[in-house]
Amino acid sequence: MTIKTPLLRITLAGCLLALAACGQPEQENSTQAEPVASDAPSIGVDQDDIGGVVTSSNGPEAGVWVIAETDDLPTLYSKTVVTDEDGRYLIPDLPNAQYDIWVRGYGLVDSEKVNAVPGQSLNLNAVIAPDAAAAADYYPAGNWYSLLEIPDKSEFPGTGADGNGISPNIHNQADFMRRVSSGGCLACHQLGNAAIRNMPALFSGYDTSIEAWNRRVRSGQAGGSMSRALAGMGDRALQMYADWTDRIVAGELPPVPDRPSGLERNVVITQWDWADPTAYLHDLVSTDRRDPTRNAYGKIYGALENSADYLPVLDPQTNTISQVAVFPEDPNYNPEPAPPMAESPYWGDEPIWDASTTVHNPMLDQDGRVWITARARAPQDVPAFCQEGSDHPSAQVFPLGRSGRHLGVYDPATDDYTPINTCFSTHHLMFAEDEDNTLWTSGGGRVIGWLNTRQYLETGDAIAAQGWTPFILDTNGNGRRDADYVEPDQPVDPSRDKRINSGFYAVAPAPDGSVWGSNLSYPGAVVRLMPGDNPSVTALTEYYELPLDANGDPIEGFSPRGMDIDRNGVAWVALASGHMASFDRSLCQGPLNGPEATGQHCPEGWTFYAEPLPQFKNIDTPGSSEGSYYTWVDQFDTLGLGENTPINTGNQSGALLALHDGEWVRLRVPYPLGFYTKWMDGRIDDPNAGWKGRGLWTTFSSRTPFHMETGAGTSSKVYHFQMRPDPLAN
Repeated sequence: MTIKTPLLRITLAGCLLALAACGQPEQENSTQAEPVASDAPSIGVDQDDIGGVVTSSNGPEAGVWVIAETDDLPTLYSKTVVTDEDGRYLIPDLPNAQYDIWVRGYGLVDSEKVNAVPGQSLNLNAVIAPDAAAAADYYPAGNWYSLLEIPDKSEFPGTGADGNGISPNIHNQADFMRRVSSGGCLACHQLGNAAIRNMPALFSGYDTSIEAWNRRVRSGQAGGSMSRALAGMGDRALQMYADWTDRIVAGELPPVPDRPSGLERNVVITQWDWADPTAYLHDLVSTDRRDPTRNAYGKIYGALENSADYLPVLDPQTNTISQVAVFPEDPNYNPEPAPPMAESPYWGDEPIWDASTTVHNPMLDQDGRVWITARARAPQDVPAFCQEGSDHPSAQVFPLGRSGRHLGVYDPATDDYTPINTCFSTHHLMFAEDEDNTLWTSGGGRVIGWLNTRQYLETGDAIAAQGWTPFILDTNGNGRRDADYVEPDQPVDPSRDKRINSGFYAVAPAPDGSVWGSNLSYPGAVVRLMPGDNPSVTALTEYYELPLDANGDPIEGFSPRGMDIDRNGVAWVALASGHMASFDRSLCQGPLNGPEATGQHCPEGWTFYAEPLPQFKNIDTPGSSEGSYYTWVDQFDTLGLGENTPINTGNQSGALLALHDGEWVRLRVPYPLGFYTKWMDGRIDDPNAGWKGRGLWTTFSSRTPFHMETGAGTSSKVYHFQMRPDPLAN
């Protein structure tokens, strides 16, 4: 096991009031001071650019953002860049429109918006924040969340409602932190942004902050799941969050982040609105993951999960949006929307989510079809071919019952959508690099499922084209899967194989034919499946847990969420402990199968990289308050930082976090505050066009787009991240 500390550009709590000592401009009493003239060289502004110099009373402002936004186009559009060391900026390739231009940055408050058109040179006046509190309004959510005080290690295991208020099912501090991070509410929305750290007026009538929080988490259609999540931690969780917001009301401020520097200043971020203000996105897709030159300059497709029954579509060439209707195979399946548990401060008693298909994850194939995980029928209406007694090869090995989500495919060439009924449940999906274009899925619980898309497209027979298999460890070490194995609740028998309930969350087929996934739990694991010639009966599983010490505490990171694989077969995973981690199977020193290969047998395969946010204020172990949702690997250099660059979703940083040459490159989205994504996709539109021909696509994936700074009525957005060779390239 290796622990690495990438360069962390975080200024800690001692810099809260002395902003000048943290690389930030000194706070002034007046926000109206005249800017200091700049001697910076002039900027070449083309007819579709806007450029100039940003100065304040302190002189040129380096590492601040300049934002251009317009509603003149068919959908709301904006583009953001970062100033160079001389305060110069250049916003390239703007569509013809009238734009509002303004400056935002750490140590500043927003400048007055100025109207401009492409082709214009425009110098801008930055406004120094009048005090530390005004400056902190623009800090990442994770900086504010780091003020949360986690219960001390000595308080675990929890002693329940009659003791310390921590659930007795939580045995150590790390498992509690998992639930505070991406194993809990952070898996659905950002924590620490203004919408969360400030208590809405609707809850102002309660005697204590604990009562206000208890009512708050019951709001809206997600009230039940939020309440259950906190109840699973014990009443101490409500006390912890109430104490956090009470201290913020009393004036406590977070650590101060440094401004973008180095490569971080080269980013260009373009945004478009899409979908409805009441809908929320989970993922998008722009290309075939296996060949990112597919669908060049083409449309982007999204997934709306529980919120609505359509795929939002963006055409970035025309700045237009549209929709593709999706529907269950069963025309009689149309469940009533879940009612709000209690009134929402944003939507009252309105049930804003009403999807029957619950589309979760899209992928493009080699011909531009959009494959999705989507519900085709009622979960309890199990087809006979799935069940015991069926002659389906997979059912003969492991019959299945209820399944909550299935598959579907949309063909843009014919404008046809087709639901695909599967026996196994689905969540994420990804294509293998094989002649069958096998579509592997996660979310099957006890099994992993797949669809032979070549066979399905040729025959239309979804029953014959699908399959699934349980997870079997080769614990007898004979190199093959045996029909006689022990069950998950039985002890290891060195003479037999063992079935485990590994429960893939992410799924990532590797170039060598293996299929990797992540396991959501404490300490959690990455899982490798080798399908073999006939996966229903030949697939074997390897299971690699995050390493623990003799007391069951983490040696470093813990609890994965989303993961990916690089071209060398190294798994990269986002951890609830505030790390990115890699697992390299080739570093394992002991046997990879046999009776000892049940999880804790390869600690040396793990390397940890703490994410670039502060750790929670009373925690002295490595990690951070980040807890990214997913790690995606840029296998083919679609962004421009190199092949096999791992990138975390940076949900608490409001940024994509790229690990480049051992250092973090934070591609922060400054506007609207609250950027939160669950996935990204890299596409090369033109390999000969330099930085303009490539980039990453992602969407706002929080269930609460109304938590962004622009509030209720804000639509989810599409983001295009591109890396210039320097901050003024056009």
